[in-house]
Amino acid sequence: MAHILIVDDEASIRSSLREIFEYEEHKVSEAENGKEAISLVKKDAFDLIFCDIKMPGMDGIEVLERFQEMGLATPVVMISGHGTVETAVDALKKGAWDFIEKPLDLNRILVTMRNATEQSALVEETKTLKRKIQKNLSSDIIGASQAIQEIKELIETVAPTDARVLITGGNGSGKELVARQLHAHSERASGPFVEVNCAAIPAELIESELFGHEKGAFTSAVKQRKGKFEQASSGTLFLDEIGDMSLSAQAKVLRALQEHKITRVGGDKDINVDVRVFAATNKNLKQEIADGNFREDLFHRLNVIPIQVPGLKDRIEDIPLLAEFFINTICEDYARPPKEITDKAIQELQKGAWTGNIRELRNVIERLIILCPDKIDADDVKKYAQIQ
Repeated sequence: MAHILIVDDEASIRSSLREIFEYEEHKVSEAENGKEAISLVKKDAFDLIFCDIKMPGMDGIEVLERFQEMGLATPVVMISGHGTVETAVDALKKGAWDFIEKPLDLNRILVTMRNATEQSALVEETKTLKRKIQKNLSSDIIGASQAIQEIKELIETVAPTDARVLITGGNGSGKELVARQLHAHSERASGPFVEVNCAAIPAELIESELFGHEKGAFTSAVKQRKGKFEQASSGTLFLDEIGDMSLSAQAKVLRALQEHKITRVGGDKDINVDVRVFAATNKNLKQEIADGNFREDLFHRLNVIPIQVPGLKDRIEDIPLLAEFFINTICEDYARPPKEITDKAIQELQKGAWTGNIRELRNVIERLIILCPDKIDADDVKKYAQIQ
C-alpha cells in the first residue's frame, strides 16, 4: 500500500483521485494549495505526489522546486487542464516524474501510479540493499577484549603496507572480517575485494577459478574467462580455507606471488597481476606441511604477517557487545524494535562452549529474537540457545 498526496485547488479533482486510489487500497492525503502540501511533506512520508500545475498563490512548478530544495526524492506527477507541450517539457525539466493532462483518463492515472510507486519501491529497496552491503563490508570488529584490541592495532599497522597476511582461527571466528578490515584500511581500498573459498571449489576446477582459462581449454570452456587473480587487479585477493587447496594449485599460486604473473589454463601467455593476497585457514599448516599436504615455501610466502583470531570462548567478555550488535542488526533486518536482553541472560550466554564461535552466537541471538515474545532472559537462553 502506497501513501499518495493529492495537491489540487479543485475539490472535485481531489475527490475523484482519492476514489481511484482508495479503490486500489492506497492511503490518500489531500492539500488544496502548495503551502499546505509543503507542510504535509514536512510531517509525513509519501510514496507518490500528484500536483496540479495551475493553482492560486504558489503554482505547481514552484511547489516542485520547493520539494527539491527540501531534498525530497518522492516522484511528483504534474497534472494540468491547460497543458501544452512547452508546459509539459518545462515540468519534466524541473524534475517532474510525469505530466498528465485534464480531463484525467482513468487508465493513464492507474498506469502512471503503478509505474511510479514500483520505481519508488525499487529505489528504496536498492538503497536498503546498499546500506546492508556497506554495513557488512565495513562493520568494525566488535569487541573490547585484550585479544581483539591487539588485532585492531595490528590491522592499523599492517593495512597501509602491501604485506601478505595469513589469518588463522576456528570456523566462524571472524577471519573474513579481519581480511575485509585490512582491505578497507589499505591503499587498495578503492579496488576490488575478491574472495575465493578454496574448500568449496573442486580440486579439478580450482586452477581455472584462480587463473582463468582460454576458450577450448577443456570441454565446457566455451569462451575465455578471467580468473580471480585478474579480477582482483589493483585490489585484494582473499584465499579463504587455503589449507584445502590442491598441491598443483599451490605451486601456481606460489609462482604468482613470486613473479606477479599467472597463466590461464590452456594458455601459454604470461599475464602480469597486481594484487595483494590475504589467506586464511582453520588448519594447522605446519602439521599439514609435515603430512605432505601443504607446500612449505608457499607457507612462508603467505605468512609474512600472521594474525591469530581467538575463538569466542577465549573472549567471553566481548559477548555483551556482540549480543547487542546482533540484536540491533537482526531486529533492523526484521523491521522490529530492538529487543531487551537481561544481564542474567548474558551471563548464561557466557557459559556456552561456542564451538561455532561468532557465527554460532549470531544464530543463537536470531533464534532468541524470533522465539522470545518479550525481552530475552536467562530462562529463554536455557530453553532455546542449546549452547551447553
